[in-house]
Amino acid sequence: MTRSTWNLDQGPLRGLYRDQENAWIFGVCAGIADRFNFRLSTVRIIAIISLVLFFWLTAAIYIGATLLIREKPLVYSGYRSEYEFWRRHQRDYWRES
Repeated sequence: MTRSTWNLDQGPLRGLYRDQENAWIFGVCAGIADRFNFRLSTVRIIAIISLVLFFWLTAAIYIGATLLIREKPLVYSGYRSEYEFWRRHQRDYWRES
């Protein structure tokens, strides 16, 4: 499991997400690569080959996956002390506003 899929509050992210941070188009390939621990370039090459061989089927599946799979939530991946500091600061900021 990569560090980018770990949340300090809830533990590891579960399920399949679209990864917008590593995306070329909508992040479906990046999400699949992250979830199943594949190399991103391998998943993209497979997607491009299937797009060439089975254009309409691959395009329909990709668009369907884009609509059905939710976007990956933002996850903090720094040190615990920094996380607590900024979390405390953020709560205080909203109380004073």
